[in-house]
Amino acid sequence: MTSATLLDAAMLSGPALFAALVVATFVSEDLTCLGAGLLVAAGRVEWFPAVAACFAGIALGDTGVWLIGCAAGGRGWVKRRLPESRLAAFSHWLGRHGGRTAFASRFLPGTRVPLLLAAGIARRGGVRFLLWAFVAALVWVPLVVLSVAFFGAAVPRWAVLSVAVGAFVAPRTGPRFFTRTGRLKVAAAVAKLWRWEFWPAWAFYLPLVPWYALLSLRYRSFTVWTAANPGIPAGGVVGESKSDILAKLPNEWIIPTLLVPAGEHGARLRLLRESLSERGWGFPLVLKPDAGQRGAGVKRVHDPADVEKYLLANPGPVIAQPFHAGPFEAGVFYARVPGEARGRIFSVTDKVFPAVTGDGRSTLEELIWVHPRYRMQAAVFVSRHPADAGRVLGAGEPFALGLAGNHCQGTLFRDGAHLVTPELEAAFDALAKHFDGFFVGRFDVRYADPAEFRAGRGFAVVELNGATSESTNLYDPAWPLWRAYRTLFAQWALVFRVGAANRARGHTPVRVRELFGLLRAHYRDRRLDPLAD
Repeated sequence: MTSATLLDAAMLSGPALFAALVVATFVSEDLTCLGAGLLVAAGRVEWFPAVAACFAGIALGDTGVWLIGCAAGGRGWVKRRLPESRLAAFSHWLGRHGGRTAFASRFLPGTRVPLLLAAGIARRGGVRFLLWAFVAALVWVPLVVLSVAFFGAAVPRWAVLSVAVGAFVAPRTGPRFFTRTGRLKVAAAVAKLWRWEFWPAWAFYLPLVPWYALLSLRYRSFTVWTAANPGIPAGGVVGESKSDILAKLPNEWIIPTLLVPAGEHGARLRLLRESLSERGWGFPLVLKPDAGQRGAGVKRVHDPADVEKYLLANPGPVIAQPFHAGPFEAGVFYARVPGEARGRIFSVTDKVFPAVTGDGRSTLEELIWVHPRYRMQAAVFVSRHPADAGRVLGAGEPFALGLAGNHCQGTLFRDGAHLVTPELEAAFDALAKHFDGFFVGRFDVRYADPAEFRAGRGFAVVELNGATSESTNLYDPAWPLWRAYRTLFAQWALVFRVGAANRARGHTPVRVRELFGLLRAHYRDRRLDPLAD
């Protein structure tokens, strides 16, 4: 509530003032409560009507947000983006902890609106969450209004928050930060402010926008980079078939791959079973969507029951590969400007897979939360291993947390410049030239011996990604942020340059409308198993 609004409210009286305070909470609840306290202090209104008006407005606002969630829950676009398993798990959690969460969210700015929306979508616990939000408002509103009324506008907001939390949030009924795990969760959330490798993708990529605009002006096209790889649809933007790409590489350099197309579930199972028998493949296998993104949906399966469960959860095209024991994996970002005789390795990422070791006392979930890195992505690991989360690991017992060599799936990325040799660069240059129409992208490979890998031998390609693949060494936590952005900007300058060179050779970039159509179609239709390895 601004000073002008407060002055206008002060000129009102009775029902008009009550209604003005109710409506003002829709703009800013906190400022309205502060303003109401000043009106009480000035003698313009009695304390009870002021508190009642603020509470009524907040309750109406919370109910409106909750109802929006209820309405959205029945929409098809929400159902497509929220798997049934996750909705059931959240509803169960909300049924158990909705009261404490609703109460705590009142005192934690920025959390209440998304929680109210989620409570509206949930099938269980949503009404309970809303009722406890009302209870929290009954505590919050008198506290703020009367504090200002008695002590004046000089009462700082942090003091009101401190009193509220200390007086009304007890360990048994309060938020989880009163437990050890809860405190570690708070520490992880705060640490993400400066640990940029865990920033949301949209936040990390935001500084790229003006650089992208400058490159578009320089090359006179917003989408010229989509011509970077004429042998891949749209250069490898999104949704390209992994199996089609691997089929264009020499068999001796790739992990054998089987495509299981979409179709009737029984037919897919028969195809996979017969193909395993014909090829002599055994378990474990790695299954993943043929058009996956950022490691989503990658899962190691150990028996036919796992296969059936995975195919049911992923009805789209899926590829199967024998599990490569590694134990090493790297991402090799390669580029060759059309017309130049040789390409080069832009970067190598050395991947370290997440694992914990038991101490004989702690559960798997506790080991994850006490680890200074794994706690940053604890939700990914715990949801991936629900059956083991509460199990106490024996002293010295190792437990692998992830398989997918992707940062957002928990893998640590380190700069692998020490692996680059002339022999390795020559090997990947020769490999890339076997693919007619490929010039820039990232090979994800597995290998057993670092010395042999540096010599350009003994590796197998897991998959090849096109123009929008990342030079993933930029996520090395040892790097300063400026170095990560220098690498990201250099990568995109290179992709634009390759695209422009191919345009000059007669290859046409996709149009802007077509590009956005590809992105929209992919993210609308993608349905992936949330419990990926």
